[in-house]
Amino acid sequence: MITTPRLHLRPWREADKPVFHALVNTPAMMAHFGGPVPQAKHDAILDRQMEQQARHGHCMWAVDLRETGELAGVCGLRIGGHPGTPVPEELEIGWRIGEKFWGQGIAREAAEASIAWGWAHSARPRIAAWTVIGNIRSWGLMERLGMRRRSDLDFRHPDIDPADPLGAMIVYAIDRPAAS
Repeated sequence: MITTPRLHLRPWREADKPVFHALVNTPAMMAHFGGPVPQAKHDAILDRQMEQQARHGHCMWAVDLRETGELAGVCGLRIGGHPGTPVPEELEIGWRIGEKFWGQGIAREAAEASIAWGWAHSARPRIAAWTVIGNIRSWGLMERLGMRRRSDLDFRHPDIDPADPLGAMIVYAIDRPAAS
């Protein structure tokens, strides 16, 4: 799908499921998602990504290191899909890079490539991202990507208990660049 100097972003395969689960199901990785979960929950996430790829031609892709082929995480674009919120049809960018790869610029490299792909392959006027306010690394990357806070799009995640602070989503977005 997408190749960068260090990365290859590609659709998911069934064989990726246990590798992905092992990579992301750590306390540090799951801190903003309510803690570690059973593998079935991650399998369902990848099933949805495979369905998005089949339906729309894109998803939150697997991110492999080109040099070794090792799975480093996930990054890509999907249709937001949260009915009853301000973002049900937004083109969402997201990422989760395994903690052993933190601080190496992998999330930024993958996100920049995903945004460029989105502009080249969709007519969407903007690309959005959301996270909890406490996820400083994610919203910090959003800002480094040129995204700006869109408090008018903030929402409560419908799948998270209303009393849980992890359900309060803040939204950032970047507008399509003007044609030159």
